[in-house]
Amino acid sequence: MLYQLLVAVFLFIFFGNLMLNLRMLRKPREDAVVPEPAPLVSVLVPARNEEANILTCLESLLRQDYPNFEIVVLDDNSVDGTAEIVRGVMARDERVRLIKGEALPEGWAGKPFACYQLAKQARGEWFLFVDADTVHEPSMLRCVMAEALEGRPWLLSGFPRQLACSVPEKVAMPLMYFIIMSWLPLWWSQRSEEPKPSLAIGQFLLFPREAYWKIGGHEAVKSRILEDVWLGAEVVRHGGRHEVVDLSSLVYCRMYRDVGGIWEGFVKWIYSVAGLSRLALVGLLIAGIVFCLAPFYWLWNAYFGTTAPADWRYIVLAQVVLLFLIRWMVDKRFKQPLLSTLLHPIAFSFLVGAGFYGGWREVVNQGVRWKERLYSRDSGVK
Repeated sequence: MLYQLLVAVFLFIFFGNLMLNLRMLRKPREDAVVPEPAPLVSVLVPARNEEANILTCLESLLRQDYPNFEIVVLDDNSVDGTAEIVRGVMARDERVRLIKGEALPEGWAGKPFACYQLAKQARGEWFLFVDADTVHEPSMLRCVMAEALEGRPWLLSGFPRQLACSVPEKVAMPLMYFIIMSWLPLWWSQRSEEPKPSLAIGQFLLFPREAYWKIGGHEAVKSRILEDVWLGAEVVRHGGRHEVVDLSSLVYCRMYRDVGGIWEGFVKWIYSVAGLSRLALVGLLIAGIVFCLAPFYWLWNAYFGTTAPADWRYIVLAQVVLLFLIRWMVDKRFKQPLLSTLLHPIAFSFLVGAGFYGGWREVVNQGVRWKERLYSRDSGVK
């Protein structure tokens, strides 16, 4: 009985945290106006084997109604047609430049090194790093630059809409925002002008040029697989402010296209956590099972088991209702399908499985594979 009450109390806390986060998380204004002359923005796109995405990404960026920007793409030693596609775009629009990536140095993860090379080539007063699988509304750059010029953060990041086309994507991908919005107190980090820890989303990172180099750029996080999270930490460590906004109406991203890709992505995240602290990973997995998965088992046991005490059936039912309510509120805010909400137990079981597998790979030093590169403990990348 005490266990069930404690789980219910914590779920109410998660619900309250979600409400505060949703209230805090604002969207850039669609009618925003930037001052004249508008500062030059360098839109920086690292691309490794992105022939399926890069053309759509670049075409959406070239349609921006912001008056002063350049696009720099780094071909990170692709073996597909990525570079050829970018050259074709360059031939018809001088705002696009392509640079050839250098060989990956020892001790660097691939994406930080690609972004570091891009930053060295950028001419703008502002650096906007976006992933090659993102798609942007024409008003994106104007809206986010107006937000950044008004608030003057050292880093503006945000939550793009995660596109899900296949059933596995619809089931699994919305879990990211569910965990972030219900577990992390973003409202606390955003409510003050004082620097406080927050969460950066690597699909969209906007820096003033001076602030980027002041924190050391991507070189400061060169060995990090989750470089976006650590960039946010570096901003705070150097006394800067990090702002997070809702980009779901301006930026879209389809991260993975099949179950294998989703599994590989989840394992990558978990492996990075395990590399920092195995104890923290164990704690997170236990918390996830207890608060986000076990209530469904106890609900089944309460109503169909022969030994379940009748006095906590309604408590367990309340737990499950709260979980579905939290999932529905997050999914609705970020325009995710109802199917994702209804299949929450399956999605979370998938995440827990990836968690155990990623943790095991770190313990036995098998490393994690990402973008055709293997990162192990011996490489110094974690």
